[in-house]
Amino acid sequence: MKPIRKAVFPVAGMGTRFLPATKAMPKEMLPIVDKPLIQYAVEEAVAAGITDLIFITGRNKRAIEDHFDSAPELEADLAAKNKQALLDTVRNVLPSYVNCIYTRQPAPLGLGHAVLCAAPIVGNEPFVVLLADDLIDADMPVTHQLIEAAHQHNGSVLATHHVDRADTNKYGIISGHAVNDRTVKVSAIVEKPAPAEAPSTLAVVGRYVLEPEIFEHLRRTQAGVGGEIQLTDGIASLLQERQVFGLEYEGTRYDCGSKAGFYKATMALGRKYHGLS
Repeated sequence: MKPIRKAVFPVAGMGTRFLPATKAMPKEMLPIVDKPLIQYAVEEAVAAGITDLIFITGRNKRAIEDHFDSAPELEADLAAKNKQALLDTVRNVLPSYVNCIYTRQPAPLGLGHAVLCAAPIVGNEPFVVLLADDLIDADMPVTHQLIEAAHQHNGSVLATHHVDRADTNKYGIISGHAVNDRTVKVSAIVEKPAPAEAPSTLAVVGRYVLEPEIFEHLRRTQAGVGGEIQLTDGIASLLQERQVFGLEYEGTRYDCGSKAGFYKATMALGRKYHGLS
């Protein structure tokens, strides 16, 4: 497999679960303690060796671009006031060697469609998809774990963990046979199956390493659950010709797409990294 240097961040969603906070602010810019949600995902990708960050944006997402851009007026003000620590924090939001690329998703047609919007930028290379809603605190970045597995097994890799059977209707669920203690070779994947119909309790969460062949499968994918083009359906089609694996990642996931998960992440990371109680 070729080196994996590109990461796709689908950030075009409306964030309606967090209204009114998200009326004028992108959900991805809501802070967990002192960093916006999207920065945690970006830092994870960069720590795994990613150099090209591709953001799939929509209307009212300008704040994300501004956050990862330079801020000359702010930097000048901090320098004039000799606030060196804060100045370093602002300047080091991204390493200088990392590139940010922004493209629009013209209509809210689902995660599969958002990933497909990145095709002209990604080209014929494997790439990573990170969903900022899933904040995963791990000693080794989950993106790095997936990239290692992709090179080891020469195929696409999905981050997975076991969920209660009652919750299978909230996730894409995989089935397959074990390759090792943490890895399954996927034979089937179903989007949000009812508990009685789920093939397993192994759920896909918001990290993926995908081979570029996924784009052709997404182009052929019809609208599915919710009238959207589902990434899960594209992966199910990809399975017919390419190897796909599920990796049970090591780390703690917080579902920051929900208020309860957002609160838990704030409390846990505040205690662990900032000494807050």
